[in-house]
Amino acid sequence: MPAVPEKKQEARRAPARVDHPFKGIALVLLSTIFLGCSDVTSKYLSSSLPSIEITWIRMATFALMFTPVMLPGSPLHAMRTERLGLQLMRGTALLGSSLFFITGLSFLPIAEASATGFVSPLFVTALSIIFLSEKVGMRRWIATAIGLIGVIIIIRPGSSAFHVAAFFPIVSAFCWAAALIMTRMMSGREAVVTTMAYSALTGFAIMSLMVPFVWVTPSWSAIGFGILIGVASTVGQWIVVLAYRYGDASVLAPFSYTQLLWVSILGFFIFGELPDIWTITGAAFIVASGLYIAHRERVRRAQLLVLEERSPNP
Repeated sequence: MPAVPEKKQEARRAPARVDHPFKGIALVLLSTIFLGCSDVTSKYLSSSLPSIEITWIRMATFALMFTPVMLPGSPLHAMRTERLGLQLMRGTALLGSSLFFITGLSFLPIAEASATGFVSPLFVTALSIIFLSEKVGMRRWIATAIGLIGVIIIIRPGSSAFHVAAFFPIVSAFCWAAALIMTRMMSGREAVVTTMAYSALTGFAIMSLMVPFVWVTPSWSAIGFGILIGVASTVGQWIVVLAYRYGDASVLAPFSYTQLLWVSILGFFIFGELPDIWTITGAAFIVASGLYIAHRERVRRAQLLVLEERSPNP
């Protein structure tokens, strides 16, 4: 009867990675809506609660949603992993991304903090070469650089984004890039629920050690907003994990720029922050770079198919 548990283990594994960049891009675009809502709500709460406590509520909600997956006796239990160290490191990186970004929101306008955080695709592009052995052509490097120029146009030297607090979104961006790289390293080998559960458990455990030192009793409305942050960010993270099963990290990452659109819209309605001409111009650079990268990926895939058809080897 040893074959039975083996089948169960097989069933919990993630399906093999499939090259379908446009599907991955669509999922990344969808994830930015949820992640943008989470960030704007975090900005709203940052005026009344410490960033550590906001992050703790976020992680507590995250962990609660995955409790059935963590319980040993549950039929949904999926904590078996062959990459425990990588799972814990990913969870820590994801936590760092949330904590540093929320801390930055306490000092910076939402649009400028988000723009500063969009240096993550540059980190992803560089890290994907080192850890994933992905090939990144000069044209994609140039397109990514153009996107970063767009970010610079938005935040503008001398603006409040160059406050010392701008350090926090940059560190957050590096942590996010590291989490994305580790997601890709486990893609096709670890089930999505397993990866999400370990991230939730790791983040909640670390924040539970920190939150007593800064605790402020929250109101019921603050608790409700905190739960909203946790749900939106969890759904967004889930979609991101799925997206990176379908395309190269260096191809998908630039499309996270569209999150700036959502935070700008919500920032206007909630905080009265109206994007100026510089923000619109910078956003145009960002969108253009993302579209060009998608075009280059389509061309590259077409060239690879032609080479495979010409190859004399089966």
